Amino acid sequence: MAKVEEFLPGVPDYSTVHEPIGNLFDYSQIDWGQYKLRQEQIDQFWKDGYLLNIPVLTYEQCDKILQDYKYFLGEEKHEGMDMLYEYHSNQSGDPNNVLMHSLGHWRLTKHFHDLAFIPQVVVPVSQLLEPDGTMSSVRFWHDQLFAKPPKHGGNVAWHQDYSYWTRTSPMKHLTVHIALDDQTEENGALNYIPGSHRWMRNDGQPLPVTDFNFKDMESIKTILTEEEKELFKPVCGNLKKGTASFHHALSVHGSYGNRSDVPRRAAVLNYFQDGVLSNTNDELLKGIKIPKNEKMQGQFFPVVFDKQWIEN
Repeated sequence: MAKVEEFLPGVPDYSTVHEPIGNLFDYSQIDWGQYKLRQEQIDQFWKDGYLLNIPVLTYEQCDKILQDYKYFLGEEKHEGMDMLYEYHSNQSGDPNNVLMHSLGHWRLTKHFHDLAFIPQVVVPVSQLLEPDGTMSSVRFWHDQLFAKPPKHGGNVAWHQDYSYWTRTSPMKHLTVHIALDDQTEENGALNYIPGSHRWMRNDGQPLPVTDFNFKDMESIKTILTEEEKELFKPVCGNLKKGTASFHHALSVHGSYGNRSDVPRRAAVLNYFQDGVLSNTNDELLKGIKIPKNEKMQGQFFPVVFDKQWIEN
């Protein structure tokens, strides 16, 4: 295993290693080709802006990851919490609508680190970054956790991911949302608006962010055109535990609150095509800068899939 450098004495920073390091998955003999999507799945993605219920983890793997959740749900804080790019114990600020949301936990635990590299995820991502399915080399952008407790879990307002990511260019990003619990309409499942990945403004930019704390579920409708409002017909993902949705960076999505008796926890992985550039001289993530117009690469943006690893 590659040497893991420390963030603080005794606190490993797993972002210093760009290969799997734990026991989440057996990487010893990977047949990358077995994880390729079929052409009809690629076509469906570019039609709707998303794919639903793609198997990526076993129940056992989900449970391993859920063991690491304790560091972020208040049960036992990780010593390296300062490494997180963001941490919100309740991003809504409303105790009746609790949403735990964090970024950067791949740096803190082996399971979250290795999740970013699993072939079940990175091979389909490679295929979905171009409309014709031509495979791309892929880099990791950042991860997220979303947790909604039973009875009073909060919502995540409708949004497009790239609206938050215009500090990178061009828009060659893709998001993978992995359900660690069964998701239903009752516990706050992810919802999508089919075809909304084609919703841009005249300058080719994404829709503006209307609620940075996700609290106002329907705020996006204040900036939609009449045509977009007519097409605003949510589809509930109903993701099963261990499955994922893959969605375009412009696909409008969100999730309602959890009023059920069970938790709704998810791990989200965000990727971009190798070659994407920094679009700012300011921070890309907390403490991380790459000069504007320079390539996104280095310690925090590792290659997770090289198109040379598999034949098209």
